[in-house]
Amino acid sequence: MSVIARLPTETINRIAAGEVVERPSSAIKELVENAIDAGARSIDIQAEMGGLSRIIIEDNGRGMSEIDLPLAVERHATSKLKPQADGTWDLMHIQTLGFRGEALPSMGSVARLNIISKPADQDAAFAIEVDGGRIAPLRPAAFSRPHGTRVELKDLFYATPARLKFMKTDRAENMAIAEEVKRQAMAHEDVGFTLELDGKRQLRLFAETPGFEGRLKRLAAILGEDFGRNSLLIDQGREGVRLTGYAGLPTFSRGNGQHQYLFVNGRPVRDKLLQGALRGAYADFLARDRHPMAVLYLDIDPQDLDVNVHPAKTEVRFRDPNLVRGLIIGALKHALASAGHRAATTVADQALSGLRPQIASLGYQYPTPAPRPAYSLDAPHPNYMSTPAFMPSARVEADFVPHYGELAEAIADIELSAPPADIATQHPLGAARAQIHETYILAQTSDGLVIVDQHAAHERLVYEQMKTAMAQGHVARQSLLIPEIVDLEPADVSRLMTKQGDLDVMGLAIEAFGPSSILVRETPALLGDCDVGALIRDLADDIAEHGQALALKERMAEICGNMACRNSVRAGRRLTGEEMNALLRQMEATPHSGQCNHGRPTYVELKLKDIEKLFGRR
Repeated sequence: MSVIARLPTETINRIAAGEVVERPSSAIKELVENAIDAGARSIDIQAEMGGLSRIIIEDNGRGMSEIDLPLAVERHATSKLKPQADGTWDLMHIQTLGFRGEALPSMGSVARLNIISKPADQDAAFAIEVDGGRIAPLRPAAFSRPHGTRVELKDLFYATPARLKFMKTDRAENMAIAEEVKRQAMAHEDVGFTLELDGKRQLRLFAETPGFEGRLKRLAAILGEDFGRNSLLIDQGREGVRLTGYAGLPTFSRGNGQHQYLFVNGRPVRDKLLQGALRGAYADFLARDRHPMAVLYLDIDPQDLDVNVHPAKTEVRFRDPNLVRGLIIGALKHALASAGHRAATTVADQALSGLRPQIASLGYQYPTPAPRPAYSLDAPHPNYMSTPAFMPSARVEADFVPHYGELAEAIADIELSAPPADIATQHPLGAARAQIHETYILAQTSDGLVIVDQHAAHERLVYEQMKTAMAQGHVARQSLLIPEIVDLEPADVSRLMTKQGDLDVMGLAIEAFGPSSILVRETPALLGDCDVGALIRDLADDIAEHGQALALKERMAEICGNMACRNSVRAGRRLTGEEMNALLRQMEATPHSGQCNHGRPTYVELKLKDIEKLFGRR
């Protein structure tokens, strides 16, 4: 008697449904991808009770004929794979989002599925229903669009009650649905989306023109206008792989990594490769508890990509992951370097919002400003400013300025009516006007003012100088009195020796000492008396996981950062006007000077129009 039994078709479909349709958002993902594969340019999505009660997705794609509809609900039937000339089916050249032919039959096996579709070249629409795996006969139906498909999914998982126990609250499922739709919308800016949850409009996105401009508009609509104003364009290629997208400035970071998105050939994926690459690219700019925002699009030859890793198709495998990781890190670092001293605009917004509550607490209501009469800089101000102390020719009295020696005398010579000096109009960070509390530099620009944290700014400048010296190979070394032998697995020894040249540039001299040991002769002087064995083992783990020696780079970067902090201009030090202006000019010429080594802003810029709003002048 045989102990092996063939599973019924219904059970097979339900097993597949457990992999493909994990929750309502998974069903929406599959249906939206089907619509996009069908050429849809408008997709309307509705969900009730977290998608468990009902999901409706309607599109204007090509539609399906009465012949294709019954095949669409059969397992492993798809229009997206075609046989090759030799009769074989190639799974390594996938150019569509779907291809497995599992989604619709899986949904039909655990819910009540109703599909209405109308092709553009036919006058009639047809419908088919699948209830818990039972397929009803095809029937004519009404369809409001000239062509397309309408899919209604009711009572999801009613045929598998055990699965319902693992569903979260309606609110949590709605949030997952909204997040999934946003991901699909970010991947396809040329497709319009609407989303209704429990009868309330949550999202409405019009189709944008394909390309960088349209994509940025779509991302700003989803992630917020601040992301559009504080992101850097990414566009780099290497060996046939192209990376595009946008990455946030370091000062526009977040407390978690939820706003990091990767799309591969138009497919939203979740990949640890992205997290590691972002960590490596922003290592010099963010503290470990801060995470950058980034939306990256990778276009790669399908032959170099395996999308058949998991039935949900949210994971991919790269043929050359080191190439992809190196491209992401290199492109991000290039974009960050091109940003120069730029800091996020939200820094100023936060500063202004911090000032407004204090002004409001005084109970003062801003009057509507009267129209100002025109007057020249040389003419007296109107009568409401006729107090002698505020005449345009009046000077700031030294008694009203903290006694900072020569700086106080310089400030006393500044006339209130004087236009900005040439230096203020010629340079983005303007001209130094004062030092406040011996910690902050106040500079006047052509259209506002800049407040600089002198210690944080100089710390970044010193750190960048040290990084440049390291990049040029000027790394001080220390020879070990007795070379240290570190025992490792043979595979780790082989990996380390492939990076021998890179490690030598960073001051670490190693040699193979037999098949399972590494001999260390020199270490970077910056590391001091370090645990050589632990360092080598960390390097071996990094190379195995990421293909790069991150442990040494991060340790060197951390030490350089600490040294830069100790050797930079301290808070509380008095600076002359020349020193302050020299610091401003060096910031303008140094990449990444808009944030310190921990990701905090080094300066805040306030526009004159914003300052005028604080005083009710606008």
